[in-house]
Amino acid sequence: MSNTEIFEPESLRVTRQIRDEILDGVRLPGSKLVERDLAQELGVSRLPVREALRTLVSEGLVTPRPRTWAVVREFSASDVVDLNEVQAAFESLTFTLAAQRHNREGLRRLKDALDREFQAAEAGDAVRARRSGADFHEIVTSLAGNELLNELQGILSSRIRWLMGQHDDLIRVAEEHAALYEAIADRDVARTQVLIGQHMVSSRSQAIAKQASSADSHA
Repeated sequence: MSNTEIFEPESLRVTRQIRDEILDGVRLPGSKLVERDLAQELGVSRLPVREALRTLVSEGLVTPRPRTWAVVREFSASDVVDLNEVQAAFESLTFTLAAQRHNREGLRRLKDALDREFQAAEAGDAVRARRSGADFHEIVTSLAGNELLNELQGILSSRIRWLMGQHDDLIRVAEEHAALYEAIADRDVARTQVLIGQHMVSSRSQAIAKQASSADSHA
């Protein structure tokens, strides 16, 4: 390993892989996560898997079970409402501060995420579009210039990314992000506040509709 390479603990790699598979819909809600099976599947010992599951439980994506297994969390309709309420308050503040405080480099990164989202949405690549859309929101948080908000983002990130993945209208979401980008770039705080409010209402309605549809299909 060269001096410029950074060592990454096995548990972080395993955590990232399982997290991405949950958020991308590869591992479905209610799916079993058994230490022994995951270790064999990922080609690692059981220790990094155990640490990964512990981390994912703390992030709210996994529900622990006795002994050496867990399940992918099944979010209820009330979970979605709770998450949306917290996200709406969080995003209202971060988008407002970003409109006031952004810099040129931050705006460039935001535009790059938006371009990636549109490219993926137009190609029908839901996984990449949703990831880029989540990146858009996280970059806005960094533009707010508030360290405490960045800490809260770290705590809420996985659950908010899950919530933002509960939609199928990829182009519509990208267009809403484009309008928000323009308002932030113009430093138009009032317009930003109106647009993020509308975006949160839209996100909530899509998430609740998807939850209802999922519940019907399992009835």
